[in-house]
Amino acid sequence: MVMTRSSSRNMNGGGDGGASSAATSGGPPPSLEWRFSQVFGERTAGEEVQEVDIISAIEFDKSGDHLATGDRGGRVVLFERTDNKDHGGSRRDAEQMDYTVRHPEFRYKTEFQSHEPEFDYLKSLEIEEKINKIRWCQPANGALFLLSTNDKTIKYWKVQEKKIKKISEMNIDPSKTPGQPSSSSPPPLVANGVDADPAHGYISNFTFPPGGIPSLRLPVVTSLETSLVARCRRVYAHAHDYHINSISNSSDGETFISADDLRVNLWNLEISNQSFNIVDVKPTNMEDLTEVITSAEFHPIHCNMLAYSSSKGSIRLIDMRQSALCDSHTKLFEEPEAPGSRSFFTEIIASISDIKFSKDGRYILSRDYMTLKLWDINMDSGPVASYQVHEHLRPKLCDLYENDSIFDKFECCLSGDGLRVATGSYSNLFRVFGASKGSTEAATLEASKNPMRRQIQTPARPSRAISSMTRMVRRGSESPGAEANGNGYDFTNKLLHMAWHPTENSIACAAANSLYMYYA
Repeated sequence: MVMTRSSSRNMNGGGDGGASSAATSGGPPPSLEWRFSQVFGERTAGEEVQEVDIISAIEFDKSGDHLATGDRGGRVVLFERTDNKDHGGSRRDAEQMDYTVRHPEFRYKTEFQSHEPEFDYLKSLEIEEKINKIRWCQPANGALFLLSTNDKTIKYWKVQEKKIKKISEMNIDPSKTPGQPSSSSPPPLVANGVDADPAHGYISNFTFPPGGIPSLRLPVVTSLETSLVARCRRVYAHAHDYHINSISNSSDGETFISADDLRVNLWNLEISNQSFNIVDVKPTNMEDLTEVITSAEFHPIHCNMLAYSSSKGSIRLIDMRQSALCDSHTKLFEEPEAPGSRSFFTEIIASISDIKFSKDGRYILSRDYMTLKLWDINMDSGPVASYQVHEHLRPKLCDLYENDSIFDKFECCLSGDGLRVATGSYSNLFRVFGASKGSTEAATLEASKNPMRRQIQTPARPSRAISSMTRMVRRGSESPGAEANGNGYDFTNKLLHMAWHPTENSIACAAANSLYMYYA
């Protein structure tokens, strides 16, 4: 079934209005029509991309008014939204304006160097400056706070506006001041106010001699400009033996977790020299190692709960109230393997690269190499929905293994209302699926100024309960298209990082060094 476009009535009403009307009518919301919004760092034709400029992390803050990106050069760039500020018109004027959805606009705010390249002399390893993850913290007193991490070190940043004080003028006009004191003027003074001319008849420690000083020039300091200053408040180091793959804030606003391949640590934001190991999957003998931690995320509401995924395709939900070291899990989410489907690549493509909680904490979205899965935390028998991202690449898994593309780690995201999910693919393409019951929405878009230019018409399978199916998404292919056989895919251009606005249908995604933004 071909992806349907939103009706003009729905577009004129906005994404949320269409969703609510669909909800009241009992059916799934209509498909969205995605439009280009902005691009930052757009490449010109033939321009070579520098390795340090490639974006490696994207994150909206909770309000959606700020967006942060990190790159392989260790820099963090902040953007702020401008279109939600006062436009100087009444509500009636705004309603009479002929536009469908308010065009989201962001502008560059500031940037700072978060991490520098380091060298571990004990292990003789280079620690690259690449930003792996960025997480926003609670703002306070007009200042923004965020966490950023590379492979080994986490930093807590405060970004605040500082007033720049400048000398704007002097208290008197120097042109009106005589160059030499007149005969009636007091003699010149030296430091401490002592009279320099002994013939004057007195030696005094007073600053002003009798008669005063007629031409004392004083500067007038004014604060006309403001500048954004980023200051590192805390450095959380030397707590991970392996590469950090995740950081996540707790809903209590005081703690956060960091995860590497084998451990998850709990930190207090105000204490940088101590952390608590809450998950440790390292075996006594490393030869017995069968899986590693690939991603970890705090529950958005309950600060005692968190989830982490593994390279075996499983997700574990743990409750920190049970024990100090969470050796056992509260729930285990994994999909049973379909009989006869095992191959050399089965375990590789089953590895989960990213997990995200829905805003209400009821669902977990996971991304493995081939599929996107939605899990209900109250049902651990299997995912409630599975979405094929690029199933037509399955015959080319051998080639993808040879060029290491099979190990690419794609991120995923959910809309704030939980009605849609999205993830990236190759050739700078990304997929958007409807997650509501009965939805057939499945759009393939390109990270360019014309996102519909290379759209692949794909049939969307409705969401199915896993109890009524096995791993059907492992077999078959998507509908034929220009790139259905995978031959037209560019595996060097991959869209790994993307984020969904917390309250609106707006997506930010990274294509190499370019940041593209879309809205619906």
